[in-house]
Amino acid sequence: MSKKIVSFSLIGLSMFILSGCSSKEVTIENKQPEKYEILGKAKGNGNGSLAALATAYYFIPLGLNDRTERAYADAIRSVPGATGLINVTYSEDWYWWLIGTNRSVTITGDAIREIK
Repeated sequence: MSKKIVSFSLIGLSMFILSGCSSKEVTIENKQPEKYEILGKAKGNGNGSLAALATAYYFIPLGLNDRTERAYADAIRSVPGATGLINVTYSEDWYWWLIGTNRSVTITGDAIREIK
């Protein structure tokens, strides 16, 4: 009986540790309105990290899942009065730091405002 409890505990713990984090899909560029005016160039950044002790064991997400959404919102905020972006470009850079990696997303595009 004791071996079964230990086995089930190890299996449960393994499943918990190996289960991954997920995020929802992100639409980077919304459908452009019929009438709009271009306000200028917009640029935004969002960062996140994967942390743990060694390269093969990076599994603790720190602001990682929503970095694209934050970069998009930052780009819209960078131009006063903007309500969306068109001609969107997405780029991602990363680097190692002492106990993890940092992922940086940059969104650029033309900021627009819908004309009603």
